[in-house]
Amino acid sequence: MEVPIRILVVDDEPDIRNVLRLLLTSRGYSVEEAANGREALEQVRKGVAFDLIILDIMMPEMNGVDACAALREFSSAPVLFLTAKDQDADKQEAFHSGGDDYLVKPFSNQELFLRVEALVRRYRIYKGKGEAPTLISSLEVNRERGTVAKHGAPVDVTKTEFELLMFLIENRGAPVSTRSLYENVWKEKYLPSSANTVMVHILKLRKKLEDDPGNPKLIRTIWGKGYQID
Repeated sequence: MEVPIRILVVDDEPDIRNVLRLLLTSRGYSVEEAANGREALEQVRKGVAFDLIILDIMMPEMNGVDACAALREFSSAPVLFLTAKDQDADKQEAFHSGGDDYLVKPFSNQELFLRVEALVRRYRIYKGKGEAPTLISSLEVNRERGTVAKHGAPVDVTKTEFELLMFLIENRGAPVSTRSLYENVWKEKYLPSSANTVMVHILKLRKKLEDDPGNPKLIRTIWGKGYQID
């Protein structure tokens, strides 16, 4: 008998928990609830094997970011932040606390299902192997192996392109300046001509990774600040 996929929904608003329960159970998931980060920690510490934790950020007693950081001390279950906070600083803080993905309210049901399915699939495939790839939209990026896959199909990237992508991912949720990219990826002093080198490699990455390179959604240009991956 197949073990059901268990999801913990953490939100201080009962109506939102109820909506998420209805949506997720309609897809066959088993859903548990918690009203704040502290309750979530208690449930996970009891040894319940959750395949995904959906976390709000703004909650009483313990917020989602603090709860995620605490969870990461003893749990590798993927965390999807589901929140109304949409600023770059909020996203950066969430990812740095150990979050795996970030979805802003209000959201479409289809987008929620896609995020949930991707996170659960990755976790079940790589659980216990110590090599789970980073999930970014339709991409799976494996730091240990130095590989990138899009929609499950391998993407051929050069070493420099991979390091550029990884540096953006490591700073996920915040813009990274051209100078910072060049000095951290190429390990050379930044010169005026260096900006063109970075731009050319960003364009190459977009051609390989974006669904529509002319309208990039993955590697965004933040005018006056640099490039950003969410």
